[in-house]
Amino acid sequence: MTRKKILAGAAIVALGACLAAVACAQPAPQAPATPADLAKPAAIPTVPAFQPGLEPRAIEILKAASARLASAKSMAFTAVVSYESQSLLGPPLVYSTKSQVTLQRPDKLKVITVGDGPPSEFYYDGKTMMAYAPAENLVAVADAPATVDAALQAAYDSASIYFPFSDVVVADPYKDIADGLKTAFYIGQSGVVGGTTTDMVAYVTGDVFVQAWIGAKDRLPRRLYAIYLNDPARLRHVLELSSWKLDVAVPKGAFASAKASGAGHMPFARPDALDPAAMQPPPKSAPAKTP
Repeated sequence: MTRKKILAGAAIVALGACLAAVACAQPAPQAPATPADLAKPAAIPTVPAFQPGLEPRAIEILKAASARLASAKSMAFTAVVSYESQSLLGPPLVYSTKSQVTLQRPDKLKVITVGDGPPSEFYYDGKTMMAYAPAENLVAVADAPATVDAALQAAYDSASIYFPFSDVVVADPYKDIADGLKTAFYIGQSGVVGGTTTDMVAYVTGDVFVQAWIGAKDRLPRRLYAIYLNDPARLRHVLELSSWKLDVAVPKGAFASAKASGAGHMPFARPDALDPAAMQPPPKSAPAKTP
């Protein structure tokens, strides 16, 4: 039984007891209120302050989900990310991206992002990582470290490439949460997210508040809702995870692209560190004039 149901049941029992007491008890005679009594401010009931902590049931669910992901030798899933951005009118606008993700531990990752926004493709094969822009037919190529975790860090450090679902594909998902974990508590169950029954857990890690919906049976994450606590606007970020496939055979060559390999080259660097002209492929040489 969820904590919400327990509290609701306790409130009903307490209310019934109070009504019975009112009906049966003989009220004691009271002295009439004096002007001094009427001038006194009414007592305001105090509410106990929320005490942050790590609830064992919440930690158990987070660890079980992390272990389920970490034990998979390969996985494929769909990630839909919706994030808010301030508008000129004040209320935030919502933008979304959809990515098809394929992972093979310990050293292969593919992310195909189809929109909204410009499409992009990322390939990592244990030696090289490629960031491909299909619309412009441009690719950035760089040597890569030997693990997915290190490659994700290198892609972010060198080119500001970041995937909101990175915590799902790293070798130890719980470690990334636990490093800054301050509060974690169990909320209850939901039957409307991901087409299955999920356990809802909320936690604060670092400066991020997260609410997670995790499959009650398979322990796979279905939704993550995050707010950065140091963001004055408290903009919301939502990650929906679906179409899970774990420990499936990955086709040979899945972590490379012939089309990307043949595209025009651009530097593998942060966009804000480059001159726009440097992002373009070199111009083709003009044909020699005939006399």
